[in-house]
Amino acid sequence: MPKWFFPGAIVCGLMFAVAPILIANAPYESTMGLVQKIFYVHLPSALIFLLAAVVCGVASVRFLFGGNPRHDRIAWAAAELVVLFGIITLVTGPLWARKAWGVWWQWDVRLTASLMGWMVAVAYLLLRKYGGPGSDKLAAGLALFGMANVPFIYISVNYWRTIHPTTDVLPTLPPSMGFPVWFTFATFFLLFILLLRMRVRLEEQRAQLDALYLSADA
Repeated sequence: MPKWFFPGAIVCGLMFAVAPILIANAPYESTMGLVQKIFYVHLPSALIFLLAAVVCGVASVRFLFGGNPRHDRIAWAAAELVVLFGIITLVTGPLWARKAWGVWWQWDVRLTASLMGWMVAVAYLLLRKYGGPGSDKLAAGLALFGMANVPFIYISVNYWRTIHPTTDVLPTLPPSMGFPVWFTFATFFLLFILLLRMRVRLEEQRAQLDALYLSADA
């Protein structure tokens, strides 16, 4: 692991300890009250969910055109994080929606596209595990589809009727609400970087171990 990994993990842990305090001290939203505080977890996790899909897609493109196995490992690790942060997003969203809007789920564009993006990442991982020879290239193609879905998820609320607010709401939040959101996002972002680096390192060590086995058999 790089020298910054363990200090980064400590900082991340401290940020996770501080984030709930900031969220608790943030003011209540005028119409939704306490339940709106799910927003401080839901939105940052959704942003990391989309970021992970982009990282997976970009690494897959570089792997397809360059053949560098490191890019393939980054894509694989990022796909796992798409699934992880996607679960957080898809669980916190309905919990918030049920109390705020009276429904668990609606098949609107953003929700459907987000679910589809999460399922693409799950399909990527299943293909890598059970697809056999050539599955790395096929999975990379899936990752491109997942990445192409990201801007559609983000801007869909600006063009279709949906229970979600439009994308111009976040920049207009008052500092008392905006700071906890961005602090939580920074916390999740640091966690994303640490987990991504750790998974890539694990796959590198696994590849080295496989190479030692093959050299021993030879």
